[in-house]
Amino acid sequence: MTMESVTEEPPRALVSLTAEENSLEMSASGEHEVRVEQEDIDAALNKEIDTYYEDQLVDIPDADNTKFSFRKLWAFTGPGFLMSIAYLDPGNIESDLQSGAVANFKLLWVLLAATILGLLMQRLAARLGVVTGMHLAEVCNKRYPKWPRIFLFIMVEIAIIGSDMQEVIGTAIAFYLLSNGKIPLYGGVIITIADTFTFLLLDKYGLRKLEAFFAVLITIMAVTFGYEYIVVAPSQTEVMKGLFFPYCEDCGAPQLLQAVAIIGAVIMPHNIYLHSALVKSRKIDRSKRGQVREANMYFFIEAAIALFVSFVINVFVVSVFAEGFYGRNSTEIYDQCLEADNPHADVFNTTETAVDLFRGGVFLGCQFGIAAMYVWAVGILAAGQSSTMTGTYTGQFAMEGFLDLKWKKWQVVLVTRSVAILPTVFVAVYRGITDLTGMNDLLNVLMSLQLPFALIPILTFTSSPSVMKEFSNGRVMKAVASILALVVIGINLYFAAIYIPELPPHWWMYLIIGIIIFVYLAFLSYLAWFALVAMGFPFVGKCADHKTGYSLDSSISASDGSSINAQNGKSYSSTETILREK
Repeated sequence: MTMESVTEEPPRALVSLTAEENSLEMSASGEHEVRVEQEDIDAALNKEIDTYYEDQLVDIPDADNTKFSFRKLWAFTGPGFLMSIAYLDPGNIESDLQSGAVANFKLLWVLLAATILGLLMQRLAARLGVVTGMHLAEVCNKRYPKWPRIFLFIMVEIAIIGSDMQEVIGTAIAFYLLSNGKIPLYGGVIITIADTFTFLLLDKYGLRKLEAFFAVLITIMAVTFGYEYIVVAPSQTEVMKGLFFPYCEDCGAPQLLQAVAIIGAVIMPHNIYLHSALVKSRKIDRSKRGQVREANMYFFIEAAIALFVSFVINVFVVSVFAEGFYGRNSTEIYDQCLEADNPHADVFNTTETAVDLFRGGVFLGCQFGIAAMYVWAVGILAAGQSSTMTGTYTGQFAMEGFLDLKWKKWQVVLVTRSVAILPTVFVAVYRGITDLTGMNDLLNVLMSLQLPFALIPILTFTSSPSVMKEFSNGRVMKAVASILALVVIGINLYFAAIYIPELPPHWWMYLIIGIIIFVYLAFLSYLAWFALVAMGFPFVGKCADHKTGYSLDSSISASDGSSINAQNGKSYSSTETILREK
């Protein structure tokens, strides 16, 4: 096989095979080269790539026809809507209602900008999965050294558990509201264990049915929160002004913190890992670049539609509380709740005018009738249940990708949900609903802290020509993603500066925080350095070669399936995998 034919090969993962399984022949330099047959490589590649519903891949109709088709778009529809559920989890809903309550309509443009940036990141995640046939965790496992990828795995699992805690909290609050307090908070938390395993039974009925079930949950959220929007009837002029007038007049520290929280709540770190895996559920012939290009287009269109739907639902929630709650005081709301004979009126018998998932539902019941409270609870329940399932899949993909562990879904649920439930039950039993709902604020901060550990890897590998070849990021996308990563890191440092002074004044506390910040920044610096090398910055690459003896990009396989030896610059095709014996 000539090198010209090697460069014509489609994007493939690098496959390592032992020398005993292949024939050997001497190279001109006296080294042994092992050449592997094309069909053997293809079989190994297919076995590795099809880890997500490998026996239920969705066929693409008329795949070779490049003309746009709504029938073909329907075949690609599914992964984007599953991904969009993370934009509608209980943490996002709470961030939305607090945004409206604190800043009126003034932060709607931040929500719009965060959703657009989220779409760009999801586009990168989908392209990585489509082009390489591997999801982000698998790519990280193959390209990063051992300890960095283990650290990344820990960060992803923290994000998953944090998100799972938000879903548990949301579901428990929903049950509490729907039962008028008859189901205690800890009871609702425990119920989430059983209902998660129940929903996993849907997994047995096939991929498309599971995707349809998620669509039903999204529809429930659209109907319930849309009902609240119609009942409250916010000013459409103010809504449009908030969306397209990027300014926050008379805003102070509370509004700024809320704007930062919106970004942390909307762009979820583990969601990038999830989306790169979900796109593997479609049958795409990666030997045909036209099909790969077309799949990228359809997945982007589907993701844009899905995120538009989630954005509209988020706007519903912000607008409802901007119109109904902003500027109100607790005494006024408490008197109104007593007049409405609301069973949870006492929650506003305080001098503090704050709102969260629970108080938000109670307020709607007091202001707009008890039906509004129950409808709100149904929407929160749908948000919690749908997010639970996506978190389960993300946990499974992370374990398979980073650690090569093939756990069953119920085992993943058992581990992640147990870790999430223990602290949640403790707070529910010993502290009460106010502290339980307040945990969402802390968890949104946690999501923001974990976000760079998804942004930098996805930027690294989608910007590397040796991984993506002609599908690698252009200069504009590199710049946008890099700026976003820098903004998020800056936001995290701002959060640290805000919350550290509120900690107990103990020297050991500040010592621990200092060590954590140092490790956090050091690892981010390493990932950034790796990213710059992968993107082809010559000065950084030379430094890497000088310090390590090889380029970091040498650990990344070429998109034509070849591996590149950085020491001699020679490219070896994966279809003729060469194992060299010195």
